[in-house]
Amino acid sequence: MRMIRAASLVATCGMLAFSSAHADTVPPFRGNDTGGIIAYPLTQQTDIRSLAIDHCAQYGKVVKFLAVEPHYGGYISFACRWAPYGALDRPVRARY
Repeated sequence: MRMIRAASLVATCGMLAFSSAHADTVPPFRGNDTGGIIAYPLTQQTDIRSLAIDHCAQYGKVVKFLAVEPHYGGYISFACRWAPYGALDRPVRARY
């Protein structure tokens, strides 16, 4: 019984070692109603500020840029907020 378990363990480990891993690709722009990320190389191709503003406007929010990693493979992150910091008006209220 031990030999069968050992053989099946070796066979399983061998299959896992030689099988290829399939990683999903991340699109250059990804977001939801709370914010998103934009790939840094996209900054040379398009206006990322208007891209983020249009994305947050779909949800009735304003954009707030958070961080920039200015290298290949880096991202620009942003948040979608109900009202900008320091706004005198009250934020939009949604009832569900």
